[in-house]
Amino acid sequence: MKTQSIFSLRYVASLLLLLTLFATACGSDKGKVEGVNMLYGTDSKVWKTAKETDATGDKVKQSDAQENEELRIFANGTYNMTGANGAVSGKYTFDQAGKSITMTPDGSATSNTFAVETLTDDKLTLKSADGAALMLEAE
Repeated sequence: MKTQSIFSLRYVASLLLLLTLFATACGSDKGKVEGVNMLYGTDSKVWKTAKETDATGDKVKQSDAQENEELRIFANGTYNMTGANGAVSGKYTFDQAGKSITMTPDGSATSNTFAVETLTDDKLTLKSADGAALMLEAE
């Protein structure tokens, strides 16, 4: 009888271990905000739109022009956005503790602040004050 209970205990322990490993492997990066260097790599990094949602969380269909837009973030605190409608350059500040990024276009007195929901080496998710979100992937 003792052999059967040891076998059952090993079986349950193995099953729990596999379940834990599976849950860890499938885990989301959401909420993970790593260091500022993840924004720009060694000198600069190009980010492209992977997905966009509106304030209600519904997916926004990307036009061909939007799919070709790029956001390049530089280590010196500047950025450049290019797309079919031209280019916009400016400066940014990243607050890691506050999980936010503020972007100010050159020649503008107005800045835009976004909550940084995810920042890893290959993913960046920005959320506006109204709840719309932009999920970017490193190129």
